[in-house]
Amino acid sequence: MLRLDRQICFSLHAAARAFNGVYRVLLKDLGLTYPQYLVMLVLWEQGELPVKRLGEELRLDSGTLSPLLKRLESGGLVTRERSARDERSVEIRLTEEGEALRERALLVPRTIAEATGFDMGEMRELRGSLDRLITALDGVELTAKGAGTAAEHSG
Repeated sequence: MLRLDRQICFSLHAAARAFNGVYRVLLKDLGLTYPQYLVMLVLWEQGELPVKRLGEELRLDSGTLSPLLKRLESGGLVTRERSARDERSVEIRLTEEGEALRERALLVPRTIAEATGFDMGEMRELRGSLDRLITALDGVELTAKGAGTAAEHSG
């Protein structure tokens, strides 16, 4: 059980690192890091959002998200403004430059799909499997006593 080649967590980790390497090259031309690209994807899809909602979408806490947003703002891609409705909330909005970057980013998903060598059916199947895995792991509550049992099955 304790062999590296039997650990699904390591396979996911290695795949994520491989993806990040490909994304790093593709996103360099856009002037974005991978986490910044994820922020832009959400904003291109949903438009203006409160920081809290953006963090929920990306599964990032505010300590991680705030520096990303500051860099995107200093790059002229987004603006951050206090909400007129709720002073505690900060709204994130794309600038014209941020909107325009969307067109240049359209090649990224196509290039990534080609790089995987998977057809669209395989991509959908993998995404479905990963979504089920995320849901299952989000629902796990490990205790000191139960951790051993869960660890034996989840790898």
